[in-house]
Amino acid sequence: MYGFYFFNFTYFWIMVPALIVTMIAQSRVNSTFAKYSRVRTMNQITGEEAAERVARFGGVNRIFIKRVAGNLTDNFDPRNDTISLSESVYSSVSISAVGVAAHEAGHAIQNAEGYFPNKIRAALVPVTNFGSHLSMPLIIIGLILPVQYDFIVYAGIILYSLVVLFQLVTLPVEFNASSRAIRALNDAGILYPDELEGAKKVLRAAAMTYLAASFTALLTLLRFVLIAGNRRGRR
Repeated sequence: MYGFYFFNFTYFWIMVPALIVTMIAQSRVNSTFAKYSRVRTMNQITGEEAAERVARFGGVNRIFIKRVAGNLTDNFDPRNDTISLSESVYSSVSISAVGVAAHEAGHAIQNAEGYFPNKIRAALVPVTNFGSHLSMPLIIIGLILPVQYDFIVYAGIILYSLVVLFQLVTLPVEFNASSRAIRALNDAGILYPDELEGAKKVLRAAAMTYLAASFTALLTLLRFVLIAGNRRGRR
C-alpha cells in the first residue's frame, strides 16, 4: 500500500522537476570546473597555496591544509581548523583549483570571525543527522500502518523539516564563503582580473548545486505533506 503513496501523481510533478534541476546544476558545475581546470593562473599558484594565502589574508593564523582523495571533495572542518583539498585542487595551478581552494578558506575565515549563520548551521548538524536517518523510516512505517497511526508519518515529516532547514541555512553560508574568497583573491593580488572572472564562474556554478539541493529538499517536504494529507482524506 505504501508504494502507492510514494509513486502517486506527486512523484511526477514534484520529484521529476527536482531531479532535472539537480542534474542541470551538477552538469553545470562539472563542465565549468573542467573548463577552467585547463586554464593555468599566471602566478602559477597552487590550490594549497591559494587556500593558505586567502586564509592568512582573512586573519586566520592557525590553519591546516591536507590533500584528500576524490574529485570536488573539498571541505573545511571547523573542529580542527583543517581545509581538505581534493586531488584535482591541491596541487593544481588552474583557475578552478584556486577558486575552490579560496572558497574553503572563506569557510575558515567565517569560523575564525564567528560568522552567525555559520554558528546556526553548526548547531543544526546533530539534529539534522538525527532527522535525516529517522525521517524516511518513520514516514514509510507510518504509511504501512493504519490511518490512526498518522502521527508517525507527521513525526517523520517534522524530522525531515530539520533537513530542509539545514539546507536553507547552508545557502547564505556558502554564498558568503564564495564572496569572501573572490574578495581576497582580488585584494591580495592572487588572481588577475580576467582570471578572477573565471573563478567567479566556477563558484557560481558550485552555488547552483546548493540551490538545487535546497529546491529538492523543499519539494520533497511538500510531497510528504501532500501524501500525508491525501492519506487522511481517504479515511
